Amino acid sequence: MRYCPSPFVYQRRLSREIVIGDPARGGFIMGGAHPVVKQSMLTCDTMDTALSVKQTLELVAVGCQLVRITAPTVKDAANLQHIVAELRRQGCHVPLVADIHFKPDAAMEAIKWVEVVRVNPGNYADSKKFATKEYTDEQYASELRRIEEKFTPLVLEAKRLKRCLRIGTNHGSLSDRIMNRFGDSPLGMVESALEFAHICRRHDFHNFKFSMKSSNPKVMIECYRLLAARLEQLDEQELKSATATGAPPQSWAYPLHLGVTEAGEGEDGRIKSAIGIGSLLCDGLGDTLRVSLTEDSPREIEVCTDLLAQIPLLTQTRVSLPEAGFPFDPFHYEKRPTPEIELSTTAKCGGEQLIRVVVTRATFDIVAPKIRPKDDVKPEAVYEDVNLFEIDPTQEFEITCETQLVTVKDGVGLPVITAFRLLASKLKRLGRNNPILLKDCLHLEPVPLEPKIALLRASVVIGSLLADGIGDAILVRGESGGGQSLRLAYNILQAAGCRSFKTDYVACPSCGRTLFNLQTVTARIKARTEHLKGVKIAIMGCIVNGPGEMADADFGYVGGAPNKINLYVGKTPIKFNIPESEAVERLVDLIKEHHKWVEPEPAVQPQRA
Repeated sequence: MRYCPSPFVYQRRLSREIVIGDPARGGFIMGGAHPVVKQSMLTCDTMDTALSVKQTLELVAVGCQLVRITAPTVKDAANLQHIVAELRRQGCHVPLVADIHFKPDAAMEAIKWVEVVRVNPGNYADSKKFATKEYTDEQYASELRRIEEKFTPLVLEAKRLKRCLRIGTNHGSLSDRIMNRFGDSPLGMVESALEFAHICRRHDFHNFKFSMKSSNPKVMIECYRLLAARLEQLDEQELKSATATGAPPQSWAYPLHLGVTEAGEGEDGRIKSAIGIGSLLCDGLGDTLRVSLTEDSPREIEVCTDLLAQIPLLTQTRVSLPEAGFPFDPFHYEKRPTPEIELSTTAKCGGEQLIRVVVTRATFDIVAPKIRPKDDVKPEAVYEDVNLFEIDPTQEFEITCETQLVTVKDGVGLPVITAFRLLASKLKRLGRNNPILLKDCLHLEPVPLEPKIALLRASVVIGSLLADGIGDAILVRGESGGGQSLRLAYNILQAAGCRSFKTDYVACPSCGRTLFNLQTVTARIKARTEHLKGVKIAIMGCIVNGPGEMADADFGYVGGAPNKINLYVGKTPIKFNIPESEAVERLVDLIKEHHKWVEPEPAVQPQRA
């Protein structure tokens, strides 16, 4: 299977075109060669028509092309009529997406009024109980018939009204049936979506797209790669069948919506999103995207715009490439095996060692005087002092020692991701497993990059390669600030799941389902817990993706009802209906009960003159 024509040469996936709304009245065609579409979501109550209209207009003003609104009940879905009417009265024709979970009746109401309805296969026709059950083939087939019975009315109505559907699986809400047959895996997410796609196709309905979202960028990348590969396989089968029967083939190359769900806020949210979304965009996948931040929605669009602008710059190839084999398994993450070597007098890399952070001499001179003995964020080697073999991977080279650290030579006329993939491929061909130092850039810009752009570029480049399993040490040079470049390197490693030097937060963006102010509560939880190195805390506004997305979190803070919070350990609810005013301290108590709490270091007081 393959998810793209080549891991070395950029070529955008040619998806089939679908229609969002009426292109003559504010709608558009998605897929094919059309530009990638930017999407965001309202954060207010869907029953508040005036605020929903206001937030939509604010999003459109900053370039949002597709606006998602939650419709948790039939009543909410019915109010979409008034929201749409007022938007159109004010001359705004942006297409709207109704976000549906659990309620097929709400989907049937919403599709009357909006251009797109998003359904989650994990909870549209199933209720999740984390139950373990073995299904016979007949029982499984019976479950599929039940799902088709529930989903078909929506498909037929979408076809009649010329609407679009988004089949959106979430890592955190796979059904028990899928979990028991395929496990909590990218394969399970893909098969869950394909079940619903087969139902659409049986009714000759093709105006739909897919999404495969996870809060873990590595899982998200694997899911989309596997989906793209499976769709190509199905395309080949369709062509063979059409040739045999004489029927016109119907392409399986449906558009893909990209997103890292519950990415969080600030730098962490941007880094996670850039790793997941940017990696796939650089491989030519993606027709629409959303950067999910625990911030005001218009700020998501700025990041979408900035991220999309980097892709041409990170994929342009100025030299012809030699033949090379695939350097990694794109569907199963495994770190490239390397021998352990001495990186510096204080650190080793390769083997089972942590991925190390290297800095330039200039950065070291700036940050070294400020480093304290217990600091986790610190340089582990100086670039100019490292015993390093710099290679032009477009040329043939010889290397006789497997314990030699290698990297790509500056100035090579290749995109950085391509250059390091090619280096790894050629080492594999030579039978060498040399440790690799990753760089975020192969030349320095004459004018320093804006910090927000340097962050996105470094995250896309280094994060993508780490997700491929390539890299034993990293060097960030595109960010010109010494302290900022050091911190960025560590944040990328944390977001990619390679190191843990601080508390990790999984925080969903706000929407109309949210039962508390996510931004305020997230800030409050961080203020109490951000010193807990290695602890992962999930902050969820409602239960839709909560237990599943929290499966690899240590603790969860979840909205259970208005002003009431449920606390979780992993995916298990432990405490229920805690008043919101007490919930943060009760979370701290729960962390203490499970022996994960340490007292924060006392703040260093400035000395008096």
